[in-house]
Amino acid sequence: MKQPANRYAAVVESLSGERGVTVGSPDGRGFGSSALKVNGKIFAMLSSQDAFVVKLPRARVDALVASGDGTRFDPGHGRQMKEWLALATASTLDWLALAEEALVFVGAKG
Repeated sequence: MKQPANRYAAVVESLSGERGVTVGSPDGRGFGSSALKVNGKIFAMLSSQDAFVVKLPRARVDALVASGDGTRFDPGHGRQMKEWLALATASTLDWLALAEEALVFVGAKG
């Protein structure tokens, strides 16, 4: 199986040409430094623990957590984010499909 960084790089390559999509922060450091953004808002990223993280509607995150495909993302403050899913390593869900879903969700909010 591909390493998380390689899998994420493939997602970035596939989506970086989409309208309004940018990659990372201007200085390349800090939270979301390599995140995919639409209109300046993060929709997918690889966490510092190499977890693939996407922003989805709360009900969708609830369903994916219930199915065992992931957990709510905790950025390190001890507070889980309700609209953020950290995909489980064992999940067989397609990263690109989830990122596309997140792109539509975040893009529609902007």
